[in-house]
Amino acid sequence: MSEPIAKPRTIAVVLAGGTGQRVGLSIPKQLLKIAGKAVIEHTLAIFEAAEGIDDVFVLMAPGYVGEVEKIVAKAGLTKVTKIIEGGSTRNETTERAIAALSEGLAEGEDRNVLFHDAVRPLLSQRVISDCVAALERYTAVDVAIPSADTIIVTRTHGGDGEFITDVPDRSRLRRGQTPQAFKLSTIRRAYEVAAGDPNFQATDDCSVVLKYLPDVPIYVVPGDEYNMKVTQPVDVFIADKLFQLASQTAPDQADDAAYGRLLAGRTLVVFGGSYGIGADIAELAKKFGASVYPLGRSTTGTHVDNPEHVDDALSKAYAETGRIDYVVNTAGVLRIGKLAETDNATIEEALRVNYLAPVQIARAAHKYLVETKGQLLLYTSSSYTRGRAEYSLYSSTKAAMVNLTQALADEWAADGIRVNCVNPERTATPMRTKAFGQEPSGSLLSSEAVARTSLDVLLSALTGHVIDVRQQDPTKGAGASGFEHALAAVLAQGEES
Repeated sequence: MSEPIAKPRTIAVVLAGGTGQRVGLSIPKQLLKIAGKAVIEHTLAIFEAAEGIDDVFVLMAPGYVGEVEKIVAKAGLTKVTKIIEGGSTRNETTERAIAALSEGLAEGEDRNVLFHDAVRPLLSQRVISDCVAALERYTAVDVAIPSADTIIVTRTHGGDGEFITDVPDRSRLRRGQTPQAFKLSTIRRAYEVAAGDPNFQATDDCSVVLKYLPDVPIYVVPGDEYNMKVTQPVDVFIADKLFQLASQTAPDQADDAAYGRLLAGRTLVVFGGSYGIGADIAELAKKFGASVYPLGRSTTGTHVDNPEHVDDALSKAYAETGRIDYVVNTAGVLRIGKLAETDNATIEEALRVNYLAPVQIARAAHKYLVETKGQLLLYTSSSYTRGRAEYSLYSSTKAAMVNLTQALADEWAADGIRVNCVNPERTATPMRTKAFGQEPSGSLLSSEAVARTSLDVLLSALTGHVIDVRQQDPTKGAGASGFEHALAAVLAQGEES
């Protein structure tokens, strides 16, 4: 009986040879920071999380290999197994990648390879999985999206400028993206044939297969509009905003036993723990074996906008348990009304409780969390994506929570502290009932559901993320990305959570 054929390893090759000249930088654009991390770190993290990817190779701009090595080590990206210098051209860089991919292969052995631009940091897991799946049937795969714009062909006529010579049928035009996926044997053969052409020059790898291996079909996987390439100065701005709005779903724990293993012996401090989401988090964590300190005005007399109360609460928890692993702040006030008609006391209260308190909590919690490599968890609402009339104070302070989360996640990364932000949709809490009265049963998230997701976030390796909690999400489990969720939230602009 013959041995089953081993599945070929799948390797993502991140092409990072760009210099950043078009975005006006003195460093390669892939090292530019967007949403608190270098562009290339965002890209590498996507492949690190991809189930279908076994290894990641990086082809970096000459002179900057050391920078990528530091990023990989700091972020703990275990799938990155090779970081080598790219060439002076795209062709040369791909040839170096092919040589590295071919090392150690037995005769007849093949590999799957995905070539991806390092400066496309918004790649979805769905596109990766589709490319890997397509390689089970095809040896060359491209990623593309329909062109929303009319494409024109022009020529220059002397000094008079450009003139249209053709307008191709837009229904057949596609905008190419990456990754481009191949069987290693196919892309290697294409470059071997191309080497005999003295005029060989290419800006992507599918065109090499198309020209030099014309009998090889190139399958097209549907791409994503937001899988953009950071090339021009405006792209930096757009990508940064997309990351600011991006959200994702927290990873689920396997079962209650997993919660027990992960929470036993841990200490959790919850500000805003008197009722609602905070109280439910405290109850759940206590059930699974954590030492929990739920704090609130109505139960412990703790005012989050009083720095002394915050310091006293944290020092008490530390003195009694010898550690603080998680600090959660669910406290907040929702004041609705026109700003011009709002008195100073209300404005000051909103700013103290919704903004200054989380800042003070973060500052006070740092020294404890650095010992345990723990996590700070904050909360925002759907209004952070776009302020609404009569919610100016609430919306602006909730937007600040997202920025605070992303900034601290970057600032505290070297300390091993994770910082995340939960974004629940409309939730049944006493604060909401006070603002809106009784609402139809079933129209709101339960605070218990938000609490459960909050625990998942605390026990995950995530940092710097906004995590959506939705009552019903038909796309969940189907590869939907945080950018799709963010877009849906912007379009929907539902009532405040």
